[in-house]
Amino acid sequence: MAKNRLLIKSFWWQWRGVWITTPLISMAILITRYFGLFQPLELFAFDLLVKMRSPQIRDNRVVIVGIGEEDVEKIGTALISDGIYAKLLEKLLKFQPVVIGLDVYRDVPIPLGTDELTKIFENNKNIIGIEKMIGDNRQYRVKASPILKAKKQIGFNDVILDQDNKIRRALLALYRGDNLQVSLGMYLASLYLEKKNINLEITEKDKYWKFKNTVFIPFKSNDGGYSNADSGGYQILLNYRGNVNHFETVSLFDVLDNKLPKNWGKDKIILIGFVGESFQDVHLTPYTNSPDKRMAGVEIHANIVSQIVSSAIDDRASIKTWSKTNENIWIITWTFIGAIITWIFRRKKHFLPEIIVFISSQIILVIIVYIAFLMSWWIPLIPPFMGLISAAGSITIYNARNAGRIRQTFGRYLSAEIVNTLLETPEGVKLGGERRQITILTSDLRGFTAVSESLPPEEVVKILNYYLGFMANIITEYQGTIDEFMGDGILVLFGAPVNRKDDADRAIACSLAMQLAMEEINQQMKLWGYSPLKMGIGINTGEVVVGNIGSEKRAKYGIVGSEVNLTYRIESYTKGREILISEKTLNILKSEVNIAEEKRVSPKGVKEAINIYKIVGIEGKFKLYLPEKEEKIISLKNHFQIRYSLLSEKDVTQVYSEGIIKKIIIKDIEKGAEITLNIDNYLFPNPLDNLKLNLIDFPASEDIYGKVVTVDSSNNSFQLYFTYLSLSTEKIIFSINS
Repeated sequence: MAKNRLLIKSFWWQWRGVWITTPLISMAILITRYFGLFQPLELFAFDLLVKMRSPQIRDNRVVIVGIGEEDVEKIGTALISDGIYAKLLEKLLKFQPVVIGLDVYRDVPIPLGTDELTKIFENNKNIIGIEKMIGDNRQYRVKASPILKAKKQIGFNDVILDQDNKIRRALLALYRGDNLQVSLGMYLASLYLEKKNINLEITEKDKYWKFKNTVFIPFKSNDGGYSNADSGGYQILLNYRGNVNHFETVSLFDVLDNKLPKNWGKDKIILIGFVGESFQDVHLTPYTNSPDKRMAGVEIHANIVSQIVSSAIDDRASIKTWSKTNENIWIITWTFIGAIITWIFRRKKHFLPEIIVFISSQIILVIIVYIAFLMSWWIPLIPPFMGLISAAGSITIYNARNAGRIRQTFGRYLSAEIVNTLLETPEGVKLGGERRQITILTSDLRGFTAVSESLPPEEVVKILNYYLGFMANIITEYQGTIDEFMGDGILVLFGAPVNRKDDADRAIACSLAMQLAMEEINQQMKLWGYSPLKMGIGINTGEVVVGNIGSEKRAKYGIVGSEVNLTYRIESYTKGREILISEKTLNILKSEVNIAEEKRVSPKGVKEAINIYKIVGIEGKFKLYLPEKEEKIISLKNHFQIRYSLLSEKDVTQVYSEGIIKKIIIKDIEKGAEITLNIDNYLFPNPLDNLKLNLIDFPASEDIYGKVVTVDSSNNSFQLYFTYLSLSTEKIIFSINS
């Protein structure tokens, strides 16, 4: 059971970005969609799908008599008389159509020829007129022809406009009080289908309208890409057959002048209406790209008629939509896909595969939606597309912020410049290096090993973190690159990975600032009850190899070369609060430096002796100086017998010698002693040797460590500075001589 919980926890953590991003983004997308903010984009996508599909073949069962500007020009007036309509209908009736739809308002007579038109209306059952129902009693509504109204040969010609004034839905019926009124298109289609022995039926369960096997599912307010749309009356999504002028259209005078074949309108549905722009009966449709491509109202009614008839006879599918549950699952699925693609590729070295897969997924989404539309299914495109992009974008932002945190985290271990080199350059993560000249700074706390042995590990870490925090800030200020911390030691590069002209000068200034900061550090050490810390710094300039060292699984940015070892040797010659630099560094400095002492040394591994210099200040733009401390020598009343041995490469030699401490040297926090050797038993040290000392008369006292400063062989004596003198041992020395 515990193992299963561990596996689940591990699985959750490994895919945390997907599990967090998918529900949050999905919820945001669904809420945004619910409030209709996606509706304009979804309707725009619907229009694109309509335009992308091929126009359907012309439905020859529906023809149009279009009254255009040329017809009006021949008549001489836009008010067409009843007599002209009477002649038109008389000639059309001779073609023996199934039904004629007069999409022209005839609520008031327009002489001449009113009696002739009246007789035609009275004597024919297959002429259907129009009225306008939507609107209040004072505006917009237009009454039907009284004669056709009395015969119930009237259908309304109202259309449903979306917010962008486009017509995408067909209104089949409306209630006026308790009476159900049908549209012109529904009326004409019903009469035509009755002629084919296909009658309107009502489904038992939902009370939907049905012709043969085709059920017309009423439009609901949130179908497809709609959000809270007006779903009043009996609406369906309008499935256009094509763009403008798709149906066969003849002019008014083509009919009046007998220019049509004898069987032109036989057994067909004929619609009569205005088709010119000047008649203001033109509308925007999904096909409309410009104002001159608006569709005449009579042609919109022709599309409605054709949709009903062809669905009943030809099994032409109406546009269908998914349930909200299915649409939500669809949107969540694509959000999940966007999240998982980005999450999988987040650690890849190259972005091209991710881009290819991500773009491919977008293309697949569009293809699926388009194929579904060809099969008369309108499924969401914009919300899943936004979910895909938003999930990918969110994880990308997360990864970027995570990379920032990684940069910040690694910045605690590496310098910002090394992190930038590793993360932002193509060669940053490659193994290998390059040869270049840099200035190297190493620092070390004198005697800190002894301090760490006498304290609990937690206290040692506390001291180190405090000390290294100060030093890291200073090194960063002077644009040094911290290559690594080695216990209490620091290795700093000036010139890698970024090379600057004043690398050596900044290294000197940085070392002086580090030594000056020791005063504040030691104030804190005093508050904690510890001995003051003493730091030695060595600086050298030379040619090394810098770069990524290691293996593909684990590597570090570092330096290799003999000059690194030489820098450590130079630093080992320092006693507390000293800065020693090589002659190579001195020779390339651009600023003047204050030299307190010059020494000739023979470091291990170097064939010839070299000069090193003790630096106490730098001029120029940095202007940093170590304050001079007055040296005070105290002659002890009570001498101390001591035993000492030589420290060699951190190892204590087994050869001991004895001597007497007669004088104590005090120079600020630096303390030392003058030691006279016993004549019969001595191991005479050399300058810069490191010694371990013990008080013979006080065997319980802690070890003392020191570095030899000067030797006087004529008097069998030497001076040293303590690199480590514990507070308890210091109290013993001074309390006895107080």
